Amino acid sequence: MKAPMTSLQKQKHRYLRLLAEKYPTKESVYSNLIHLQASLSLPKGVEHFLSDLHGEYELFYHIFNNCSGVIKEKVDYVFGARLTDDEKAEFCTLIYYPKEKIQQIIDERNNTPEWYRENLARLLEVTKLMSYKYPLAKVRSFIPQSYRTVITELLNTHPEADHAQFIYHKRLLNMIVQVDGASDFIIALTMLIKRLAVDHMHIVGDFFDRGNRPDAIMDMVMNYPSIDIQWGNHDVMWMGAACGSDVCIAGVVRNSLRYNNTAVLEKGYAISLRPLSLFAHRIYPDESPLKASEKAMSIIMFKLEGQLIKRNPDFQMDNRLMLEHVDYNASCFRMNRKRYELTSAYFPTIDPKNPYELTDEEKNIMSDLKSFFTESENLRRHVDFLYKHGSVYTCFNGNLLFHGCVPLNEDGSFAEITFDGKKYKGRAYLDFVDQLARKAQSGKDQRALDFMWFLWSGRISPISGREFRTFERMFLEDESTWKEPADPYYKLINREEVCERILEEFGLDPEEGHIINGHVPVKVKKGETPVKANGKAIVIDGGFCRAYHTKTGISGYTLISNSRGLRLLEHQTVADVKEALKNNKDIESVSETVELQSKNTSVGETDEGKVIQEEITDLYNLLTAYQNGTLKPKD
Repeated sequence: MKAPMTSLQKQKHRYLRLLAEKYPTKESVYSNLIHLQASLSLPKGVEHFLSDLHGEYELFYHIFNNCSGVIKEKVDYVFGARLTDDEKAEFCTLIYYPKEKIQQIIDERNNTPEWYRENLARLLEVTKLMSYKYPLAKVRSFIPQSYRTVITELLNTHPEADHAQFIYHKRLLNMIVQVDGASDFIIALTMLIKRLAVDHMHIVGDFFDRGNRPDAIMDMVMNYPSIDIQWGNHDVMWMGAACGSDVCIAGVVRNSLRYNNTAVLEKGYAISLRPLSLFAHRIYPDESPLKASEKAMSIIMFKLEGQLIKRNPDFQMDNRLMLEHVDYNASCFRMNRKRYELTSAYFPTIDPKNPYELTDEEKNIMSDLKSFFTESENLRRHVDFLYKHGSVYTCFNGNLLFHGCVPLNEDGSFAEITFDGKKYKGRAYLDFVDQLARKAQSGKDQRALDFMWFLWSGRISPISGREFRTFERMFLEDESTWKEPADPYYKLINREEVCERILEEFGLDPEEGHIINGHVPVKVKKGETPVKANGKAIVIDGGFCRAYHTKTGISGYTLISNSRGLRLLEHQTVADVKEALKNNKDIESVSETVELQSKNTSVGETDEGKVIQEEITDLYNLLTAYQNGTLKPKD
């Protein structure tokens, strides 16, 4: 008599029965096992890391389309001296902007059948080279559905092999041109090439603020099939605003006014600033409309921030209670027994006896803005995407990604942070932060909504890690008050043993892993380097935002991880679309090898490989069940 199955055995049996529905025959198991086992030996996919995009749509658009210069490298490799530099540059432009380039060719009346056949053949050469590291099934999945059959056929013909293949390949191309499908096939092939160039993309925080089209960047990345995001402090403020945090709304509006990019609010997200503008013009009639609105919203923000700080002592932000230190009679600022002169002493909306109370008009303005933010369908769509694909940190293929910091003490030990009487540090603290930030998404948890502001600007926030001095920079003449204290992490990141301790805390190999983060622009022109601690940490904020170009001296970084190691692309100048089309201008970048491996990394050595190996184990268990009669395969 058979012994009854244990609960674990029953669970395993139920799982195998479900798996048998997907693989009902021994042959289907054999086929998938062979495919999966072989795929483990292929080179790992290429990962691109970018950070601190800050709404710079045109810059991102070009880097996104030329895959940070990788396309140009592949074209150079494939065609070498077979094409001139000018021919290769024009061909690259076709890959980056196929629709625009084809239209230009049509306008110039150069759209001959020969031009289409020639460029289709060139695109196929590049595609074949770039597809070798992928299984055929994965390559097929990258091809737009409507063109999958023909493009797969073209990729599997070998015109160089024999005359019959040459004729077949030539006729396929001729028929594409004859049926007037060449433009569509060129566009489909360029999409495939760009997908093959980058297997997975990481955005290490800060889509928003400063630049004027973060909404357009969000639309682009939302269509990318394989991506993860580590939230930046600017992101969490926008997320909080979309979920209904009054102070986050005030901060978003204030920043948009500060950087003169209100178009993203009014055009991108249908958020009207007219009530604020009318109010500000009446209160500050001597200021320009933009400055008046910025000042009015700043005061509202300081008031709301004060209210938030008072109801959340765990945030440890009491030293940001600024309005109560203004001496409204003497027109100065007093703090720590020191007197500071104000750049402006005109505060018509502040009640000195109750400085953090909004006036009735300010309450109405915030009520209107809250409705606009929470009811913006486009903003909600973008924020939902950030919640779905984003997190405070990500462990991926042995590397640790986060935007800001892991809070540390001066000696390099993990800082202990207390919330609601419970202490957190290291990974446990970042996990707690992630969980509470997600509670804000519903818009119903006031503590979680307040927390989003803390994440934006809190000194002990892992996404910020520094104390903002917004009030001081706006109202105090003494520039010594402007300096923003930061977490010790930002200094200690230069020490190898500190980086190794952090990697171990997150369960990663300190010998092989790297910390990858952004947040703090690397001032290259002042001699700063993005590679820290003997390569253990890499800071990839190179100043994507044009406002930072003069500070950093470059136009941003792309970190590339491929099967051979890590390299960093330092973007010098980036052409916009018009210049690219007119003169075939391209990105100019300097490549620096961060780490060169002695052997290629295979898929089997990646996180994807671990998942595949688990699937292989499950299939072997199913095969055993078929063989011993526990489950009966279909005929």
